[in-house]
Amino acid sequence: MSDPATPPDALVRIAGALERAVTTLVPSGGAPVTFEPPRNAQFGDFASNVALVLAKQARRPPQELAGALVEALRGDPDVAGLVAEATAAGGFVNVRMAPAYWQAAVARVLHEGDRYGRRPPAGVRVSLEFGSANPTGPLVVVQGRTLSIGATLANMLRFAGYDVATEWIINDAGSQLDMLGRSLYARYRQLWDPAYAFPEDGYPGEYLVPIAQAVRDADGDRWIAAPESEWLPALSRFARDRIVAEQRAIAQRFGAHYDLWQSERELHDRGAIEAGIERLRAMDLLYERDGALWVRTTGYGDDQDRVVIRSDGRPTYYANDVAYHYDKFERGADRVVDILGPDHHGYIGRLAALAAAYGHPGAIEVLIAQQITLKRGDDIVSMSKRAGQIVTLEEILDEVGVDAARFFFILPSVESPLTFDLALAKEQSEANPVYYVQYGHARINSIERNATPAQLERAARGEALERLVDPAELALARRLAEFGDLVRAAAEARAPHRLARYARDVAADFTQFYVACKVLVDDEDLRVARLGLAHATKIVLKSALTLAGVSAPESMERA
Repeated sequence: MSDPATPPDALVRIAGALERAVTTLVPSGGAPVTFEPPRNAQFGDFASNVALVLAKQARRPPQELAGALVEALRGDPDVAGLVAEATAAGGFVNVRMAPAYWQAAVARVLHEGDRYGRRPPAGVRVSLEFGSANPTGPLVVVQGRTLSIGATLANMLRFAGYDVATEWIINDAGSQLDMLGRSLYARYRQLWDPAYAFPEDGYPGEYLVPIAQAVRDADGDRWIAAPESEWLPALSRFARDRIVAEQRAIAQRFGAHYDLWQSERELHDRGAIEAGIERLRAMDLLYERDGALWVRTTGYGDDQDRVVIRSDGRPTYYANDVAYHYDKFERGADRVVDILGPDHHGYIGRLAALAAAYGHPGAIEVLIAQQITLKRGDDIVSMSKRAGQIVTLEEILDEVGVDAARFFFILPSVESPLTFDLALAKEQSEANPVYYVQYGHARINSIERNATPAQLERAARGEALERLVDPAELALARRLAEFGDLVRAAAEARAPHRLARYARDVAADFTQFYVACKVLVDDEDLRVARLGLAHATKIVLKSALTLAGVSAPESMERA
């Protein structure tokens, strides 16, 4: 087979043939011919709506025009050997590609290896913030979902050619840090006096106990007699630093990597709040009312104007958003994507208005990762942060592992609630989606271990792929050919669940191929061709799993 890196683009040639036919059939004008996979695969591999677009101009019914275009396509020598079948249905021109097209797709996967599907730089810089949690406690399950969605989306965007900067905002500028300090102080005092009162609105989790012990180890009883003005800022900072360090360690273990950990307090200290507000003032978007300073966000689609400086001179949480997002644009972001947890729907309008006010309309997107219900089989796992009954992300990773957690968290769409069955995540069966995909990768390795080095070398070079004509072989090849376009479309739609579902589909198509077509047959060329298809599948499965932050094991035990 010829070098797959620079093959004639079959769809471009077919589109050219249809455009030539359009010039003849609709001489008064034309339209560019584009193709998409039809909704129903029984109609073919690709479909064009050009007849529907031009029917009025041609003064012919769409189906009649589509039929004429199909006849012209069948008679065009430039596409001979590329099209196995062309039909007209519902005004669409449907094309089923010849096996050589899909064989060439397999050859391209083999030729490009782990570069297959990767897009060149798009020249667009994306600031992606996700996972950001208050520095008042350990990461919990909902934050695990935003971490998985964000880390996967970052991988997909980079794969699709985007320049991505990942960011975490440390919310350490509000009154919650004082409450954290008071909660830690109570745990510290309880080390001497278990009856010491805990703040009514404090953070009740047991996670503060070891931090209190660390304070005692470092400072002894220094803070018992000290005034609150001394111990509160010291213990608040101590707790914040310990908790943020733990959050960073868990994020790292989970495979979520950040280019910037941004402290809100640092934004305040370096004058970023004032800079963002002054930019709005220069745009004449600020006004005073009731002693407070407001932003005219209603002029940009928000449901109400927002206060940035309270009447007592303290900045609001929205002022922090003003500063942080202005800072992102100043650092060169073309797009800003924030992935937030449930109960943050109010941020969508106010941040969209902020983008428009700064002269970047539509450049801030807010994704809301919905609630999670944890269960083990039929039993719901109780979670209540207020009651101190929290299930930490670390506990989930200890129980089911990083791979299962990363995959399960992205399976539903971002806007859909997730029911996470911990028992299923540990199950070694086809019912467990991550196990099923990983097992497909491991199975291919097992097949390859039973082939000779010479056969594997021929397969990797894409030899004998013309022998791939069985429907199960071509269906798998079609699926592999979708990979690059799917990743790009899923990244741009902010839909990492499509990647997880695609990986399952590839594993399922490989299973169908494995059942229908014995790989290690006696026919040497057919064996090499099927080994090549299997190896191409392994390449795509590993790429998809890697983008999802999941390992691609060489071997697996199966219960």
